[in-house]
Amino acid sequence: MKVEKKQILITGSAGLIGSEAVRFFGKKGFHVVGIDNNMRQYFFGYEASTSGEKGLLEKEFPDNYIHYNTDIRNYEHIKKIFNKYNFDLIIHTAAQPSHDWAAREPITDFTINANGTLILLENYRKYCPNAVFIFTSTNKVYGDTPNLLPLIELEKRYEIDPTHKFAARGIDESMSIDNSKHSLFGASKVAADLVVQEYGKYYGLKTGVFRGGCLTGPAHAGAELHGFLSYLAKCIIIGKEYTIFGYKGKQVRDNIHSYDLISAFEKFYHNPKCGEVYNIGGSRHSNISILEAVDKIEEITGEKAVIRYESKNREGDHIWYISDVTKFKSHYPDWEYRYNSDMILKEICVALTLKNKKA
Repeated sequence: MKVEKKQILITGSAGLIGSEAVRFFGKKGFHVVGIDNNMRQYFFGYEASTSGEKGLLEKEFPDNYIHYNTDIRNYEHIKKIFNKYNFDLIIHTAAQPSHDWAAREPITDFTINANGTLILLENYRKYCPNAVFIFTSTNKVYGDTPNLLPLIELEKRYEIDPTHKFAARGIDESMSIDNSKHSLFGASKVAADLVVQEYGKYYGLKTGVFRGGCLTGPAHAGAELHGFLSYLAKCIIIGKEYTIFGYKGKQVRDNIHSYDLISAFEKFYHNPKCGEVYNIGGSRHSNISILEAVDKIEEITGEKAVIRYESKNREGDHIWYISDVTKFKSHYPDWEYRYNSDMILKEICVALTLKNKKA
C-alpha cells in the first residue's frame, strides 16, 4: 500500500528559517511547497538576495521541493496553492524584518507582515483546517518595554539586576505588549501575532506563535539593517567598516540557531496547541553583546574589526533581551539546544570565509 507523503507549506522558503525548514522536513520525506519571491533583495539590496539559496534547495531536493515565486499578499495566487495541495503543516516565516526599513515604507511593511499573514490564515481555515500553523513572530512585539528593566552596565555588556525575576532565565511571556514604542515593524508583527492567536482560540485551529530572539545561522544573508551576527562577521572577514548604533555596543541578544528553532517547530507539530504563544531564543544558554561578538569573531578569524560608533540607537532597539524558554520546555521537555553562541559564530565564520574565497 502506497503511503502518501506529508505535505508542508513554507513561506519565505529561501530565507534563513525557511531554508532550514525545507532541509529539515525535506530530509524527513515531506513534500515541501515553498513560497518566496525574494523580497529580501528589494528590502536590503543584492547582497541579501535569496535567489542563490532557492537554487540550492531545488538542486538538493529535486523530487520533493516545489517553489512558487508568489507574493503572500496576493489572495488569488495563495488560494490556488491551497486548492492544489492538502497541507499537514504550514510554517510561516515570510516577513519584512527590519525596524528601519519599515519606517521607509509603512504600507509595504504592514501589508506583508499583517495582511499577508491574514491571507494565509484564511486559506488555511478554509482548505486545510486540520493542519498545524506555525508563525515566526518576534520579541519586538514587546516594544521597548524591556528597556525599562533594571539594567546594570558592565565592561562589555548590559545585564539585568540579579534580584529581578527575569535575571535567572530571561524574559517570559508575561511581559506586556501594551504602552510601548514597537517601531512600525514591531506593530505590524504584533497584528500578525494576535491574529494567529485568534484563529487558534476563536476557530479552534492548531496555531502556534513563536516570539523569536536573534534568529541566526550560516544561511543568513545578513545586511546592515537585518542579520546582526551574520553581517558583523561578514564585515570583519572582508575588512568592511561596521557601524554600532548606540548603547556603547553593550546591547545583548540571545542567539538561536535556525536548526534549533525548526526542531522546536517539529515538537509543536507533533503535539500542537490552539493559539499558544512561546518566547523562543538562545536564552541563558546562548547570548552575546555586540562588543563580545566582535571579540569572538576576531578570535575565530584572526581579522581585526573596523568599527564606527553612532551614539544614537535604532528606534525600538532593545538594550538587553534574553528569552525565557521555560514555558516551551515545560510543554516539550525533550527539546534541547544543539548550538551555543560559540558554535553558531564558528559556523557562520566558516561559511562566510568559504563564500568570500569563491567570490
